[in-house]
Amino acid sequence: MEVDYKNIKVIGFDADDTLWVNETYFREAEERFAELLEGYETKNKIDQELFKMEMQNLGRYGYGIKAFVLSMVESALELSNNKVSNSVIAKILDIGKEMIAQPVELLPGVESVLQKLQSKYRLIVLTKGDLLDQEQKLEKSGLQKYFHHVEVLSDKKESNYKNLLDHLQIKTSEFIMLGNSLKSDVLPIVKLGAQAVHIPFHTTWVHETVSKEEEESNTYLTLDKIEDILDYLK
Repeated sequence: MEVDYKNIKVIGFDADDTLWVNETYFREAEERFAELLEGYETKNKIDQELFKMEMQNLGRYGYGIKAFVLSMVESALELSNNKVSNSVIAKILDIGKEMIAQPVELLPGVESVLQKLQSKYRLIVLTKGDLLDQEQKLEKSGLQKYFHHVEVLSDKKESNYKNLLDHLQIKTSEFIMLGNSLKSDVLPIVKLGAQAVHIPFHTTWVHETVSKEEEESNTYLTLDKIEDILDYLK
């Protein structure tokens, strides 16, 4: 598609699976959780029940590793009819601690792109998740120096973006968002009248998927890798 970004002054970046690896660790944790509960249910049933529990708890706990761990504990109790052992609960907590302690693995080309764009554009991070966890990941990433502003949102709906852009006095005509999730990073931005770029990650949480109709009825740019944005934003 042909795009014109000559009016862009501010670039928003999603964090998880756009700047650094994240979802991979959740998939690995789900595998370990299913192994711990294999004496009670099939892996498919365990996966389904854990996802259902996460959806039920979103309004209570929000997004992030701590919310995920609470949902794993609650699922373990429910799947085992409250018979799961203390040692299994302890192992679930250990999974969460290990996830939080993971080193931050930057995705290829990220720092190079930020270095090239920071002199011309105002760069900001717009992510969701647990505040402390995201702050720690950003610090460990070494990328803080490139950003003018970092915002950890409770959710990434159209209203969340609108309130933030208004607060930061950013015009939609001068804003572009880059992210891996169509549901969270792209479609809400497009609906606001701003520009968005989809950079898919190899795995996506089921909650972040959208229908084919939504995917095809909106105008946005899709790139294979983050470096490709330099062909459009110099």
